[in-house]
Amino acid sequence: EVQLVESGGGLVQPGGSLRLSCAASGFTFSTYAMSWVRQAPGKGLEWVSSINAGGSSTTYVDSVKGRFTLSRDNAKNTLYLQMNNLKPEDTAEYYCAARQSTILSRLLNDYAYWGQGTQVTVSS
Repeated sequence: EVQLVESGGGLVQPGGSLRLSCAASGFTFSTYAMSWVRQAPGKGLEWVSSINAGGSSTTYVDSVKGRFTLSRDNAKNTLYLQMNNLKPEDTAEYYCAARQSTILSRLLNDYAYWGQGTQVTVSS
């Protein structure tokens, strides 16, 4: 059974940092591209960042470039999102998603497996 379990969310002040983790099991993690997707209150899903299966290539939505860093540890079957200089507009439920391909994609429909999410709230 494929499982993606996010952790690391919480309440942080503007300018603060959080590191999200996504623990994967039930599939060969090292052969799947991965993404983080978020959903702000009352809004739709927004793609945030993607990484290819080997970890050599990443891409980000413009609003987080220079602040967020996506990485993965294939030996630990874990995906990470380091979020620095957080802003109130980053407040959202954050989901990790897995794509059955080594190639990253920004298209949400390309991702077959999704976690349950972790809440990030940026507020003073």
